[in-house]
Amino acid sequence: MGVRARGVARVALWAGIGALAVTATVTIATAQGEPAGPPAPSGFEEAVGQTVRDGFPGAVAYARRGADEWRTAAGVADRATGEKARPEQRFRIASNTKAFVSTVLLQLEGEGRLSLDDSVEKWLPGVVQGNGNDGKAITIRQLLNHTSGIHDPTTEASFFAPYLEDGDRDHVITPREVIARSVRHKPEFAPGTGWSYSNTNYLLAGLVIEAVTHRSAPAEIDRRILAPLGLKDTSFPVTDPEVHGSHLHGYDLKGRDMTRFSPSYDWTAGAMISTVDDLARFERALFGGKLLRPGQQRELKTPVEFPDAPAYGLGVQRMEVPCATGEGKQADPLTAWETDGAGPGYTSVSLTTADGRRQLVLAATVYDLAAELKGETPVPRSEGLPKARTAVLCD
Repeated sequence: MGVRARGVARVALWAGIGALAVTATVTIATAQGEPAGPPAPSGFEEAVGQTVRDGFPGAVAYARRGADEWRTAAGVADRATGEKARPEQRFRIASNTKAFVSTVLLQLEGEGRLSLDDSVEKWLPGVVQGNGNDGKAITIRQLLNHTSGIHDPTTEASFFAPYLEDGDRDHVITPREVIARSVRHKPEFAPGTGWSYSNTNYLLAGLVIEAVTHRSAPAEIDRRILAPLGLKDTSFPVTDPEVHGSHLHGYDLKGRDMTRFSPSYDWTAGAMISTVDDLARFERALFGGKLLRPGQQRELKTPVEFPDAPAYGLGVQRMEVPCATGEGKQADPLTAWETDGAGPGYTSVSLTTADGRRQLVLAATVYDLAAELKGETPVPRSEGLPKARTAVLCD
């Protein structure tokens, strides 16, 4: 989803501004027959359980400190059947997809097949033009760090009318149609002069991958990332509206099941499906320098610098995690790299400390797109995520 979706969801999850009471069931998962190992970080399981007590039907999480890993789940995977949520279940990762896309483009730059300073026009002639939009003035880098100024039509209620008003969850809107709608609008600003989160940037980035490689963007992500890392539970549907295999169901704030939803419009901006384990493995490899050459690793982690803009790099964001000392006093903030996703039915976040020693991946099963489009908070208010973040990442 776009900047409003990401921003609103993150504020609501992290700020902890209210609660709804339901029953939570939490389990720490270990392989059958294996010893439990070291205890989970204090407060981790309780924090994940709190997301369910605060109104999310289900939540799953992965935590790592060094070589020690923990997985936990709370609530239900399916409200209709009462099936319990399990840590290995799949969910739509939404904009976490962007980190996979930026990784492929950075790999292509490292191979000398493109430059991040190439214009969009070079690879996609005539695609971005009209109404003040000029692909010659926009670089691939500006797509990846959201400084292109290209309008995002997925922030408009009319865009989702076929899904939310007409009830056609299988409706297909192609990436090129989204781009065409984008350039019917004037740019938000001249390229490179501001920051605004736009899913259209990453649809264009996906088309650049295809123009350079002559393969589909999902195929390149599979060949370069999923297969080498063994991410067997991660997939990239293009038009299939179902989530296959064992999965969490996603809901809106009224409890309506939003699991079935065409990913067509989201494509390389947010169509992927994964698990907390697979996301953790990908980001461990990405931030650990195993997927990119040193020069491209530096580019990945070079954030934009604009007033009121987040420290957004290339598909990833740097953030400062507040921690407290044992005496309850504030300690120095902890630097972490973050990706997140918010789309119909699902909200997720992945955090990796700058030293790579600690990770948290958490997914919860509410995101109300209709509410977000009205400017309303699209998720239950909960302190669960910030508590989980503190429990896992801080000492």
